[in-house]
Amino acid sequence: MEAPVYTLKRGTRPLLVSVPHAGRDIPAWLAPRLTERALAVEDTDWHLDALYAFAHEELGASLLVPRCSRYVVDLNRPPDDTPMYAGANNTELCPTRHFTGDALYRPGMAPTPDEMAERRARYWRPYHDALAGELARLRAAHGHALLFDGHSIRSELPWLFEGRLPDLNLGTANGASCTPALRQALAEVLAGQTLFSQVVDGRFKGGHITRHYGRPADGVQAVQLEMCWSTYMAEQPPYEVDAARAARLQPVLRGLLAAMLAHGTPATGAGA
Repeated sequence: MEAPVYTLKRGTRPLLVSVPHAGRDIPAWLAPRLTERALAVEDTDWHLDALYAFAHEELGASLLVPRCSRYVVDLNRPPDDTPMYAGANNTELCPTRHFTGDALYRPGMAPTPDEMAERRARYWRPYHDALAGELARLRAAHGHALLFDGHSIRSELPWLFEGRLPDLNLGTANGASCTPALRQALAEVLAGQTLFSQVVDGRFKGGHITRHYGRPADGVQAVQLEMCWSTYMAEQPPYEVDAARAARLQPVLRGLLAAMLAHGTPATGAGA
């Protein structure tokens, strides 16, 4: 019997941290169809389950972590596979390319539309049911809910974007997924530190999760943080955490989540 497709640690505060690309597992039925390089799951958002563990253990947030690699299904893509960034290179709901543009699959082994639908039902839907269910629980318990979607990526990927990314990339769907007050509070946390370059609603404005679930008028606010691997780890295999870099980053992450909790209530956010 296949293991559960996600782990949800429920918290006591109105905040849910989701790390949809932290999973690494490649199911046995899929592995023979992938290239040897793909089996190393290099496009993982490495170590984010550990990096954000403090959110649950210290801040009382809920933490949602998938088991499977994004190569099985991308949990931050819309179910109809609409490209997230029009006019740019994108990877799909069931990716067929690395972030470098190279093929993930052996010749003739890419998923068919029917298989994509099956993966959506088997892996994508349960994660999103859990995400939506936890947000509903938090909203019922606290009167509102906050979603922080955590991501990380190699700092330079020419197939996806030009040049080098800022270290920290906050996305709010251009302000649509949270209130102006919360967006401003988070922007101030980023601007108030000098260790990392940062931008708000730059190249990464928030993926499907941020755009779909962030509905401030309905009491749910969502943001995405895309950060470069170089802020906390080596960007080459075996992709190990750099303890010194992670120690510099951790206070910034704590500051962002603290700002979510402090400025994300309807009383401080509504109408701002």
